Amino acid sequence: MTTKSAAAAARATVYGYPRQGRNRELKKAVEGYWKGHVTADALRATAAELRRTNWLRLADAGIDEVPTGDFSYYDHVLDTTAMVGAIPERHRSAVTRNALDGYFAMARGTQEVAPLEMTKWFDTNYHYLVPELGPDTAFTADSAKQVGELKEALALGLTARPVLVGPVTYLLLAKPAPGVPADFDPLTLLDRLLPVYAEVLADLRAAGAEWVQLDEPALVQDRTAAELNAAERAYRDLGGLADRPKLLVASYFDRLGEALPMLAKAPVDGLALDFTGAAAANLDTLASVGGLPGKRLIAGVVNGRNVWVNDLAASLSTLGTLLGLADRVDVAASCSLLHVPLDTAAERDIEPQILRWLAFAEQKTAEVVTLTRGLARGTDAIAADLAANRADLASRTHSPVTHDPAVRARASAVTETDARRSQPYAERAAAQRAHLGLPVLPTTTIGSFPQTGQLRAARADLRAGRIDTAGYEERIRAEIQEIISFQEKTGIDVLVHGEPERNDMVQYFAEQLTGYLATRHGWVQSYGTRYVRPPILAGDISRPEPMTVRWTTYAQSLTSRPVKGMLTGPVTMLAWSFVRDDQPLGDTARQVALALRDEVNELEAAGTSVIQVDEPALRETLPLRGADRAGYLDWATEAFRLTTSGVRPDTQIHTHMCYAEFGDIVQAIDDLDADVISLEAARSHMQVARELAAHGYPREAGPGVYDIHSPRVPSTDEAAELLRTGLRAIPAERLWVNPDCGLKTRAWPETRASLEHLVAAARTVRDELSRS
Repeated sequence: MTTKSAAAAARATVYGYPRQGRNRELKKAVEGYWKGHVTADALRATAAELRRTNWLRLADAGIDEVPTGDFSYYDHVLDTTAMVGAIPERHRSAVTRNALDGYFAMARGTQEVAPLEMTKWFDTNYHYLVPELGPDTAFTADSAKQVGELKEALALGLTARPVLVGPVTYLLLAKPAPGVPADFDPLTLLDRLLPVYAEVLADLRAAGAEWVQLDEPALVQDRTAAELNAAERAYRDLGGLADRPKLLVASYFDRLGEALPMLAKAPVDGLALDFTGAAAANLDTLASVGGLPGKRLIAGVVNGRNVWVNDLAASLSTLGTLLGLADRVDVAASCSLLHVPLDTAAERDIEPQILRWLAFAEQKTAEVVTLTRGLARGTDAIAADLAANRADLASRTHSPVTHDPAVRARASAVTETDARRSQPYAERAAAQRAHLGLPVLPTTTIGSFPQTGQLRAARADLRAGRIDTAGYEERIRAEIQEIISFQEKTGIDVLVHGEPERNDMVQYFAEQLTGYLATRHGWVQSYGTRYVRPPILAGDISRPEPMTVRWTTYAQSLTSRPVKGMLTGPVTMLAWSFVRDDQPLGDTARQVALALRDEVNELEAAGTSVIQVDEPALRETLPLRGADRAGYLDWATEAFRLTTSGVRPDTQIHTHMCYAEFGDIVQAIDDLDADVISLEAARSHMQVARELAAHGYPREAGPGVYDIHSPRVPSTDEAAELLRTGLRAIPAERLWVNPDCGLKTRAWPETRASLEHLVAAARTVRDELSRS
């Protein structure tokens, strides 16, 4: 049963939708523009058609209020930087000459100018471009994008709500610009930024916006009293504007905690809150402050970050409780649906019953609409939906896919000793130096080499039956031969086989482990035009047979130099998958770690002396609230050690991390007990090297000197200068020379030149050290 007011008020909405199109039309158009094959007008036309298609699809599904402004050519935080005029000085001339090219220059850089730093959007695998601000930053409003997209939606006869990154979150995500003291606090610019937001809000109101959503996910993190006071001031000022639309402040990804009472009292017209996972605590906090009398509440009860079907009955119960806490309760997903694939209907290879356990963006939209109907009209109106949902949930719970007694027994038998190397690092390091015989400042790469069109065509030919397995493998062998030959000629010290056989660093392994599901069309944006297909972790995990040994040993047979074995670590296997939600993450991590441990041990037995287990997601998976972090880091670091601790002392274990803020997990990096860690550092000017030094990190490290997420080729002098900066923090006997990340997305010409410069820089600095 529901009240009459609920029936009159309940509306369905979402905060954002996947941008790429059913066939990744946006990716193709943007990359075509970069290559000169697509005109700016054609790119804009493709974007407009994608927006139109999304809005009409949402409206046809029953969404009452569609979002605008969530669409982006590259990144919505970068769009906000353009909206508020915070263009870095080095990019101003490019933006002035051509706004679109200048926009992409900020994202990707040019040969002459470095891009903005890129890092993870909270604890997701989406990357945003970090704003660069300083005491001289002058903000200016440019509402053209937001106003234009709102008008497009209104012209279709739709009710539309513009969505903006909120001013507090924007400043809290920013960093001091190059040359600005590191202790500069961008939040001190709030009073300068708020008038710009006021101008944008007025423009949107004039264009027909009734409501505008301001996203403030940064407020779900632990915040100081000063930061909370700044947020209170921001919404007091914006809420007090005379010429404004109704303001909806949204948060997601976790509980708001102490920020919720402040927002509840702010002079805004509504809140959009997450009520899934840890954020379910928002319900109790909201009740404790007396709810939102006279205000609108959008209840995010459908998980927007995972792919499992919603428990409709449980969500309806939550919605029923919320009815008495606000003037009007509307229904939504917990966050933008940007973080999930588009539609399960495209998946033909997943067994139909298992497919019914899954909900992508279109299915989550339908769940939102169903819950809205149930809230407004009562459970009888959705009785058939509830019955089907109960059957799907029961099917998953009782399926043999989800439970393997042998896997569970092995995981239960793990002891603390299993997750410890047999000797301490100092003894291992001496054994490894004697065994490997590497020079000072050894050079290596992170793992992958360019995935050429020919390689992708070979995989497509294999799938389509145009070539057989033998023909495909011959192409892979030829590619590995070329990669090994290039590295030897260039002078790289520790080689890699280049991973030509791998489609993705997680998917490749998931397809060979039991318990995982792979999708054909489950694309999700990671950054810019980089889309991935996260596998789905549906059941207990085991490794039926070796996954990497064959190609690694083949590469080693081609050279006398050490070739690294390359694996993706257990935390990243979870973080970059859609993980099961029916058991603790730590339990799942232990299962994955044991499967990977078997692979590590077989690589060593086959003669591999250097093994890299990548964990780029260790930082991104860190819980947003400090109270939750110790427990996470305990199981996360144990899972890595469990993966790597079965090898001999003279086998060197590497790990790799990239594009995250590492300063607050340096102790966890230490606790991994890896012999060598490589880290992203080029865009942040070796910040991580200084953080490792401040911690007293005792092992070897390779802070990157080549930013691989930009097409620009760093000069030898530039790489050498970064190395010298690294040497001021890390002693030469423990410093490695490497790129920031894998080279899969780069083209061969820039890769060759960049790695040649990297090796030349290492030789230059070695000579300097020998003379000093």
